[in-house]
Amino acid sequence: MDRISGFGPVGGGSIPPAPVFKMKKSKAVPGDYVEVHLTRLIYEGVLLEVPESEKSMILLKLDNGYNIGLSKKDILEIKLIKRAKEEKSKIEIKKDPGKPNIAMIITGGTIAARLNPRKGGVDWLTSSEDLFKFYPELFEKVNVSRVEIPFMKASEDMDFKDWQKLARVVQKLLNDQQIKGVVITHGTDFLHYTAEALSFFLRDLNKPVVLTYSQRSIDRASSDANLNLQCSALAAISNIAEVMLVGHANSNDDFCYAMPGTKVRKLHSSRRDAFRVVNSKVFAKIFSSKMEILSEHKIRNKGKVKLDLDFEDKVALVKFYPGQDPDILDYYVKKKYKGIVLEMGGLGHVATKRARNSWTKKLTEVQKKGLIVCATAQTINGRLDPLVYSNGRELLETGIIYLEDMLSETALIKLSWVLGHKDWNVKEKMLENVSKEFGDRLG
Repeated sequence: MDRISGFGPVGGGSIPPAPVFKMKKSKAVPGDYVEVHLTRLIYEGVLLEVPESEKSMILLKLDNGYNIGLSKKDILEIKLIKRAKEEKSKIEIKKDPGKPNIAMIITGGTIAARLNPRKGGVDWLTSSEDLFKFYPELFEKVNVSRVEIPFMKASEDMDFKDWQKLARVVQKLLNDQQIKGVVITHGTDFLHYTAEALSFFLRDLNKPVVLTYSQRSIDRASSDANLNLQCSALAAISNIAEVMLVGHANSNDDFCYAMPGTKVRKLHSSRRDAFRVVNSKVFAKIFSSKMEILSEHKIRNKGKVKLDLDFEDKVALVKFYPGQDPDILDYYVKKKYKGIVLEMGGLGHVATKRARNSWTKKLTEVQKKGLIVCATAQTINGRLDPLVYSNGRELLETGIIYLEDMLSETALIKLSWVLGHKDWNVKEKMLENVSKEFGDRLG
């Protein structure tokens, strides 16, 4: 009889049909490690809960992480191999009056989830007790005195209304004298958009606002969650009154970086040090027990944080590519968009009068119709300078606002925020360094 545990491919052939029989009664329950015996095959894995609509099936998570479904009529026996670990009783967290208080805001993402062996998926961590159970080191430095859950979403499902809601929660916590700082757990893929939105929405910041994440779930030995949270706790009680992202500085568990919210970008899909500062410097290097300040930042103060949540969502990010038809801009005019961020090549170039598909005339036309056009660099690193080449000077004359070294994502959020204020001079505000979105020239 062949045994399949999930360490190799199951194979392309179908399972031979078995005669009709009654499956032996089993003592196994979801979460237990079992052997599922068919007529000619044995599967090994964790027994999972089955939806009400699929009671004729059993679900099994193989050792390689894949889930499979098997029909009960094909099963001879489900043999219990190992009972699932029982959940421990509720943990009581005693607050230490000698430790500073921080607040945590949980919004979803890998860092706020744990494996549930009964389901074969994850459950959200939603309390201080859950956090203590999986991240006890966090509580060695601080009291997590407040846990807020404004929503639970994957980062790709968020929009500006979620960022506004989050900003309101953050403002209340920052203006609470008992709270030293705020840590926000978040999914990684679009984390930098949230960091950028909070950087503009929260005015006159008085305390640290720390966004953190994990690339790998806490049930994995290589999880980055624990160190990221320990470092985030230190950042939250520091004197850095900035919106910052805290995460692994390299692929080891050595230290983290505290990175400016408007100058950070996810540059790798899976590495633990996925986020990098672009065109700027990190605020600090953070170990599990100490911090080293590396660059200038706003200092903690006793002021009150104000909200500025105005936002225009009819703004788009457009990436130029060679041969692209400029008539694409007509779509945004027709759909009544108020502005676009145009990601350009080189020092700020798109096709001009010498090209078959010149953009010069169309850019002039759409701006006369009221569409604001801002320019950023596709190269990520470096800054725009339209005065170096003749094609750049030609494009500058159309009225485009060149945003120097601002990241495209930051430009999108800032332009949306600026256009939300109907009485502002758009060009002046876009070129004003409001939240460190422009960096010093680094060479």
